[in-house]
Amino acid sequence: MGLRIGIDIGGTKIETIALDQRGREVFRKRVTTPRGHYQKTIETVAALVREAGDGSVGIGMPGALSQVTGLVKNANSTWLNGKPLKQDLEKALGREVRLENDANCFALSEASDGAGKGAQVVFGVILGTGVGGGIVVNGRVLTGANAIAGEWGHNPLPLPETEDLPLPPCYCGRAGCIETYLSGPGLARDHESATGRRVAPEDAVLDAKTMARYQERLARALASVINLLDPDVIVLGGGMSKLAALYTEVPRLWTRYVFSDHVATRLAPPVHGDSSGVRGAAWLWEES
Repeated sequence: MGLRIGIDIGGTKIETIALDQRGREVFRKRVTTPRGHYQKTIETVAALVREAGDGSVGIGMPGALSQVTGLVKNANSTWLNGKPLKQDLEKALGREVRLENDANCFALSEASDGAGKGAQVVFGVILGTGVGGGIVVNGRVLTGANAIAGEWGHNPLPLPETEDLPLPPCYCGRAGCIETYLSGPGLARDHESATGRRVAPEDAVLDAKTMARYQERLARALASVINLLDPDVIVLGGGMSKLAALYTEVPRLWTRYVFSDHVATRLAPPVHGDSSGVRGAAWLWEES
């Protein structure tokens, strides 16, 4: 078997990696996502794959492929929605590709040899431009009957309090989704709502009150995951995962919402950082 090539289509970047037969990285490149441009996204991915070399191609993307139409659905990179992404990429590349939700790829990478190595159930979380989740059970991605397993970002924020109101609108057409609070843009929106100051997410995290609200909301949201899935470990990914305080404060806060006298679930940062998604995409192809 030749190279395993992985592509991660993110809201701000597209990254590619090539792994040899031993899983060693032999190529990596990252470029800016052509936001809002579907055809340019196809062209960018195709150019990256050609530069990486010959081999199998796995792609992590926001959203999922509809089980009914085969078209992209539920992507916060909305210019992909309703498009035949798999078919168009295969036409551009002249080879078969495998597509999977980016959070699923992230969870697979961390469950294989990252923060969730050896765990039976791993929940991988993306806290970035959007909010997503992926579930790996005994080393295998759980996709689900509707290809939406792990999509906790579009559940309503549990137990909304006065400071959570009014419920912010979400691109999906609903209001009050977890993503509208816990994504990077959601954090910045909340900070502006509370202070009247519009700043980037990386500046909003410097405000203690903004971060206290964020940590409390994340604790409530993850407690609902623990109550339903009861994972051994929850691994955070995306830009917000770099905040060290989350790993001490959120487990302290979530105990009041978890239906158990003791919470053994670990909250962990990713071993492979923001490259876990692209590594997981490369592993979508397994040697037969």
